[in-house]
Amino acid sequence: MNSDSIGFLILGIIILIIGAELFVRGASRMAAILGISPLVVGLTVVAFGTSSPEIAVGLQASLAGNPGVAIGNVIGSNITNVLLILGLSAVIMPLTVASRLIRFDVPIMIGVSILLLIFSLSGGIGRIEGLFFLLLAIGYTSFVVIASRKKSKAVRTEYEKEFGPSESSGIKTWTFNISLILLGLGGLVVGADWLVESAVALSRALGISDLIIGLTVVAVGTSLPEIATSVIATIRGEREIVIGNIIGSNIYNILLVLGSVSLITPGGLPVPSAALNFDIPVMLAVAIACLPIFITDDSITRWEGFLFLGYYIAYILCLVLAAQQHAVLPFFNTIMLTFVIPLTVLTLFIVLHRSSRQGRVKSIER
Repeated sequence: MNSDSIGFLILGIIILIIGAELFVRGASRMAAILGISPLVVGLTVVAFGTSSPEIAVGLQASLAGNPGVAIGNVIGSNITNVLLILGLSAVIMPLTVASRLIRFDVPIMIGVSILLLIFSLSGGIGRIEGLFFLLLAIGYTSFVVIASRKKSKAVRTEYEKEFGPSESSGIKTWTFNISLILLGLGGLVVGADWLVESAVALSRALGISDLIIGLTVVAVGTSLPEIATSVIATIRGEREIVIGNIIGSNIYNILLVLGSVSLITPGGLPVPSAALNFDIPVMLAVAIACLPIFITDDSITRWEGFLFLGYYIAYILCLVLAAQQHAVLPFFNTIMLTFVIPLTVLTLFIVLHRSSRQGRVKSIER
């Protein structure tokens, strides 16, 4: 049984990756034809595409009676997106942060994370809250797309340089891209089904809770499309898509995934106390940490990327120690809370202060 579960787990992840790749490729080209800027492509089309595994996994888990996987998957994916994927991408190559992300999209990500924490205080996310999340998702997407239309002409010119003149957006191209999208969605559904079933079977066999499995194995598995997309985009120098993909995915994970799952789950989506007391606050802290790091020189440097990766390792280690009820856990938590986190906050404050002073000096010189 265990070997079969592991095999289906691996196959499910592979199918998810292939499905997400087909979906993102077709949807990205359709968006480019319609004239949406690269940053907005990352925030909406690519973010939605790479969040599709979370949507499929959340719905499948909820219908299978395992809501802990759904909530754990979203929280774990959001933490993984920032700490692991942004960290890895920045280590490969420093990332440039668009000013609109700092002014609008990152605060939106922080805001919806706070909303999730507030809604979870009652012990679950009801259908009314889920509907509210979905309406926010529609409103956010509409605003971003409408605002991006101002640059549509320039983006369409870039598309035609890469894919050919205007006839490339004819019926054949539309049919091909729509086929990619449909095939990708099919792969996401099948992969999600296998992934959830095998993850639940493994969690029961190993005596591990659904929440921990959702926070680790399933979260990383469904974040693999973001990892692949971000790493490839970083190597190609398309840095706007990288950060837009991560921020957009985190927003959609909360608004679209949890909103949908809450609506279809009888009685709403219950939130385990462990997630409320630890994982959701960690996710919120990670979202808030993006602001000072993004603001410094409007970029994410390599050392900041290593910082993200270090915290991701610490987070996973904490989950493993907690699952095993290890005696080292209290000492580990004391070290993190007493030394590591305060030192990081102090370092970020100093860097942010220096960056603001340099900005003021440059403005005076001008």
